[in-house]
Amino acid sequence: MTANIPTVKLLINGQFVESKSTQWRPVVNPATQEVLARVPFATPDEINAAIASGKEAFKTWRKTAIGARARIFLKYQQLIRENMAELAAILTAEQGKTLPDAEGDVFRGLEVVEHAAGIGNLQLGELANNVAGGVDTYTLLQPLGVCAGITPFNFPAMIPLWMFPMAIATGNTFVLKPSEQDPMVTMRLCELALQAGIPPGVLNVVHGGEDAVNALCDHPDIKAISFVGSTKVGTHVYNRASLNGKRVQCMMGAKNHAIVMPDANKEQTLNAIAGAAFGAAGQRCMALSVVVLVGEARQWVDELTEKAKTLKVNAGTEKGTDVGPLVSCAARERVEGLIERGVAEGATLVLDGRQPQVPGYEQGNFVGPTIFNGVQPGMSIYDQEIFGPVLCLAGAATLDEAIELINRNPNGNGTAIFTQSGAAARKFQEDIDVGQIGINVPIPVPVPIFSFTGSRASKLGDLGPYGKQVVMFYTQTKTITSRWFDDSTVSQGVNTTISLK
Repeated sequence: MTANIPTVKLLINGQFVESKSTQWRPVVNPATQEVLARVPFATPDEINAAIASGKEAFKTWRKTAIGARARIFLKYQQLIRENMAELAAILTAEQGKTLPDAEGDVFRGLEVVEHAAGIGNLQLGELANNVAGGVDTYTLLQPLGVCAGITPFNFPAMIPLWMFPMAIATGNTFVLKPSEQDPMVTMRLCELALQAGIPPGVLNVVHGGEDAVNALCDHPDIKAISFVGSTKVGTHVYNRASLNGKRVQCMMGAKNHAIVMPDANKEQTLNAIAGAAFGAAGQRCMALSVVVLVGEARQWVDELTEKAKTLKVNAGTEKGTDVGPLVSCAARERVEGLIERGVAEGATLVLDGRQPQVPGYEQGNFVGPTIFNGVQPGMSIYDQEIFGPVLCLAGAATLDEAIELINRNPNGNGTAIFTQSGAAARKFQEDIDVGQIGINVPIPVPVPIFSFTGSRASKLGDLGPYGKQVVMFYTQTKTITSRWFDDSTVSQGVNTTISLK
């Protein structure tokens, strides 16, 4: 029965190879339950071969001129643009998000590729001339070796593109482990990367679950690991890999809040909240999942609910769809279970999105926009990251009270305020303890010239992905202190002090 179902390949030393694994997982269209492909859980030998390929390729890639590396990514961004529609179609088929949102997924990754093409201006060292008598000091930012990336299901284009382009542009080689739930668009991006000129062994891909993750954490030739995913897995990766002496950056779970002040522009604010809460069916680590209505803004619940009711739930391929399916049956069941717990724990279910009718896609993993009011800390729907189209509404009498509520939450990925008051916005950005802040911007993910700066329980590791911080993550600073003598230099004799003068 599986003979006609295509298999997802491994990428080892520039070749797409069929895995010898006996463990396979289906890649399922979440709107139809159609099996699109089978993905292997790579064997230990295959994982070792991918890492060995990266180690061997590093010998020459690290010496490749920085301009040559940059030109590959100039070509790569062109190929991504030319194949945007195909990439979005693959992404929607396996992940479920709408075609326009899928294009956005690819585009936000493309921005990082464009940034990688400017590596010549990013990987600059420093020089201080004549720091002592005839002594110069300068630094080099040199690559680490073989690096690895572990990516989640919700952005199967953007997040791999956060990782391997910057790692490779800085002179490293890379082993990528995509999500086993939707690896097909990632593999197509890797095909294009090879077409752009990335040499054999510089980019490798393995598939799998916990065993593959542990292998990357344990292997002595992996020098750094970048991870995006759940807090549970991210904490495991950070602890295991860092104990093995690796650099690690883990972007993890979130519970993003927005404060709505009564002076906010109502129509713009309601539109922003609905889009940020229910877009991608809520399957974003930067989704807006809690809104704190301050003062008279607490009277906006009915209007927000009416706005949410206008959103169209359908397959991502259907024109005009606002909310596509969740990625899997298990994800749908988990979200529905949390909605049930929200009701049981005393929150008011203002809008129930369970079991929407979607003609033609009766087997799809659909949950429509769902809104709870009167949500408080201690409730499961507040304490847990739901990762579905569920919005929790809370109230506060003042801005100070709202800020205090947000700062008590352990997560620090993103937050926002909606107001027309510069004083309120400035107080918010100063007092809030969250890494990424939006002012009248509901999903404040920075463009790639800056770094993704989630904080507190949403992040482990000091440096964020992409931007200037990731150049530091993927390089080691080597400091050289030099003095040159010519024949006319008069010897000062033996100097046993630490001074260089």
